Amino acid sequence: MDVSLSQSIVSTATALAGRQTADAVNVAVLKKALDIQAAGAATLLQSVAPAPQPALATSGPLGTQINTFA
Repeated sequence: MDVSLSQSIVSTATALAGRQTADAVNVAVLKKALDIQAAGAATLLQSVAPAPQPALATSGPLGTQINTFA
């Protein structure tokens, strides 16, 4: 076996191991950022008051059977 081939294999394996570590760190940072963004969005949605629902008409020929609005 050639020594330069062995060194090439070792350097490639070392580079791949370092790349896997970097990828794992990047994924962890991305997950943390998404969690923070989700928490902010949930807080924002909770601060918005729900829209009031229009009431059905109680008398007359219109609006007493189906409640439709745009």
